[in-house]
Amino acid sequence: MATIVSGLLVPHDPVMFVAPDAPAKEIADKAWAAFDTCAERLAEQDVDTVIIVGNDHYMLFGTTCLPQFCIATGDVDGPLDQLPGLKRQPVPNHEALATHIAAHGHANGFDWAVARSFSTDHSFSIPFQKIVQRAAEIRGKPIQAIPVYLASAVDPFLTMQRAQQLGQQMAAAVEAFDGDERVAVIGSGGISHWVGTKESGRVNETFDHMVLDHCCSLNINAIMALSDEHILEHGGNGAMELRNFVCAMAAVNADSTSLIEYQPVPEWVTGLGFIELKKH
Repeated sequence: MATIVSGLLVPHDPVMFVAPDAPAKEIADKAWAAFDTCAERLAEQDVDTVIIVGNDHYMLFGTTCLPQFCIATGDVDGPLDQLPGLKRQPVPNHEALATHIAAHGHANGFDWAVARSFSTDHSFSIPFQKIVQRAAEIRGKPIQAIPVYLASAVDPFLTMQRAQQLGQQMAAAVEAFDGDERVAVIGSGGISHWVGTKESGRVNETFDHMVLDHCCSLNINAIMALSDEHILEHGGNGAMELRNFVCAMAAVNADSTSLIEYQPVPEWVTGLGFIELKKH
């Protein structure tokens, strides 16, 4: 059977690419280096496939269709929103495993929306290109990647409880897959950040440290207990992406964690946190 062997919680801040020199060099260098460290940790786990849990920015689904959770099972490329240093390119999707996850979900009460052709955005492509592709280079062989998108940017939002259940369902589906793949799961999202509001550029370090502490202590219940109102007030609308963290944490079911880096960067409008989820 396939096995989930590790995971990561990482940001997907597009402003890093648009304005790389905005913060002090020391701060910027630490943030960029964290991506490299994540790639090295992923390479050490000798994974074959990575499931990247991102979120439903309007550029992907518009207002005509807002799925609660969606998995890409066919041809994938991206990002749709090309950024400096982030080139649009094909993505080696593990179509068989992605199709199996969707089918396993449908058989067990999870009505996945399925995309048989899909262009990702930066919430997938930043961790894919900065972590997964780099890990593949370190290993000297390709790593496939599966895009999963949650309703964590545009309301109606997926509930925290459903995000946890979905992560657990993905883990069960991977274990039921007829193969020996080693799988990692990446939860892709910022911590505190306000998107398209007058507070844009604000970073709430107190909120960020609370979230990081809960993640590092594997206290998923404490994250799930945060109300949407609390998150919006203290972490901003961008912090609704914590659902991506909850889903990834539930899927990995880690034994321990390691805080790789945290940098509050108002110039990049986000609190940037990088955490490794370990299984022994």
